[in-house]
Amino acid sequence: MFGIAFIKAPPTTYVLHFKDGKVVREGPGLSFFYYAPTSTIVNVPLGTVDVPFVFNEVTSDFQSISIQGMLTYRIADPKQVAAMLDFSVRPSGAYVSEDPKKLDERLVNLTQVLASAVTHRMTLREALVAYDALVSEVLTGLRASQSVQRLGVEIMELSITAIKPTPEAAKALEAEARELILRQADEAIYARRNSAVEQERRIKESELNTEIAVEEKRRTIRETKMSADIAVESQRSGLIEKQVENERRVADTRAYALEATLRPLKEMDWRTLMAVSSGKMDSKTSIAMAFRDLAENAQKIGQLNISPDLLEMLLAREGADGSPEPRQGRQKQQ
Repeated sequence: MFGIAFIKAPPTTYVLHFKDGKVVREGPGLSFFYYAPTSTIVNVPLGTVDVPFVFNEVTSDFQSISIQGMLTYRIADPKQVAAMLDFSVRPSGAYVSEDPKKLDERLVNLTQVLASAVTHRMTLREALVAYDALVSEVLTGLRASQSVQRLGVEIMELSITAIKPTPEAAKALEAEARELILRQADEAIYARRNSAVEQERRIKESELNTEIAVEEKRRTIRETKMSADIAVESQRSGLIEKQVENERRVADTRAYALEATLRPLKEMDWRTLMAVSSGKMDSKTSIAMAFRDLAENAQKIGQLNISPDLLEMLLAREGADGSPEPRQGRQKQQ
């Protein structure tokens, strides 16, 4: 009424009352009446502001990605930002210009520039997992930026909620990752089978080693038995040699005794020997010995006549009393 207006600001709003180009009132949460035709009211919000953003960038391997996140800031120096941007309001409380919105745009643009510098150094695979690196470098760059400091803004927090490739690249990466997972599954199956084969080989090797040990024990037992048999046979051979030697000595003793017994007979005349061995000598033996003497001295005999009666007597059998039987009687008896 008559140009008089009333303003009541919350504690999170810093109010600047300009009149004739000078600041008449200032401070957070002020309430007062003012004359609107000659006054300019500037409301600068002091609370934290969350600015969501989504922008596209390109990696070092020329792949497009979209970065989605949120930037949180607050105006630390209201006078400085009021000097850079128009935060004046109408009596209704609406901002006169679009500068308050431009502050958000400037901060988002600066965030995009810093993020672009980071993603351009990374490949697609590296950028998709570079959440921490991207937040750290961009947040450090925002806080150190001269533009942010001139605006009197304090960067509170930066968060990256998503880094996504294009749908085609996502499908390709999904296919590659799927093939890698399948390959790893095949390798796991192969490793399990190989482990089973290795375990089977170890079992077989253990069985073979057991069989070898058993055969070694059996061979040792056989060798022990063979050594015992050899020792027994050696003792037996020694015993046989001793027996043969003893028998040889007995035979030598008997031969010596027999030789000693027969030596007198060997030196004795055979006629005497025959007479001694027979006990008595019959007529036939005497005649035979006579004929043998004649044969030995045949070169000395000029002529020898033997009568038939002598031959008949020699060929005749002896009787029961030892006398020769007549030849006719022997023929009849036959």
